[in-house]
Amino acid sequence: MEKLFKIYVYQEGEPPMFHNGPCKSIYSSEGRFIHEVEKGKLYTTQDPDEALVYFLPFSVAMLVRYLYESESLKTDAIGRIVIDYIHVISGKYPYWNRSVGADHFMLSCHDWGPLASSYVPHLFNKSIRVLCNANTSEGFNPAKDASFPEINLLKGEADIGGLPPSRRSILAFFAGHLHGYIRYLLLNEWKDKNDPDVQVYDQLPKGVSYMSKLKNSRFCLCPSGYEVASPRIVEAIYAECVPVLISDGYVAPFSDVLNWKSFSVQIAVKDIPNIKEILMGISQRQYLRMQRRVKQVQRHFVVNPTPKRYDVFHMINHSIWLRRLNVHIQDFGVP
Repeated sequence: MEKLFKIYVYQEGEPPMFHNGPCKSIYSSEGRFIHEVEKGKLYTTQDPDEALVYFLPFSVAMLVRYLYESESLKTDAIGRIVIDYIHVISGKYPYWNRSVGADHFMLSCHDWGPLASSYVPHLFNKSIRVLCNANTSEGFNPAKDASFPEINLLKGEADIGGLPPSRRSILAFFAGHLHGYIRYLLLNEWKDKNDPDVQVYDQLPKGVSYMSKLKNSRFCLCPSGYEVASPRIVEAIYAECVPVLISDGYVAPFSDVLNWKSFSVQIAVKDIPNIKEILMGISQRQYLRMQRRVKQVQRHFVVNPTPKRYDVFHMINHSIWLRRLNVHIQDFGVP
């Protein structure tokens, strides 16, 4: 891949909605990728004829910031920008039309990534969509779309590391506001139990550190919010806490190459009342093996100022590369 994979970034479009993205927020994954690929030092090419994939460099997070009409709840302006952009690049270059967009990709960590792509049917159904909101019930197709880890870098950098397993006194931990029905079920079931093993909060007590709780827990609960992705998954991995995924229809990032069952626990929504029983049923030996694997996969989720092999930037590109291998341009009638 490192020798053959080439990305052409369309130059059309002006910042802040194109060629730009947030780098210190819940959508930092989106901004960091856009900024890194725009540097042109890794994988990119200035010659579109030698490219294997073509990047559509709009930021859904920035489109929402500047175009969403919160009073009327209208998203039409976002859709018009996406439609117009595809019209511009398909009229100026031959690449979109020859593959009906199948060798093009968009990338979004905003919940509305699927919505933004839906305004152009070929973008939704044919193109590679790299999405944090990797929800199969909303049209995410793992055969052509790639799941994108949501990483909340409020300070622009990650806090990595945690206590050794022998010093982790909390079985399971979650803290977060009510945000969707899965969190409602979790909070309703566990928030007021005052169980020292399963500590669930909608708001942490004053003076209690969120990060210290993560680093002191064996398992970190990662329920979906209104959408399936949660930054808590990567927060757990950074804190060397075994993530517990509680979601419906979520495709975990990099699952082409990472065996999530080896370093995480997946609990069905219907089993939220049984969280303690399920986690207590995991033997110490199995837990230690999973926790060790969390530390092993940690490097694949790290955002480096300058990308390093196997880090999150390379993993995202690898996911795109794998999906591009499934695309045969001649299938679309190209001479």
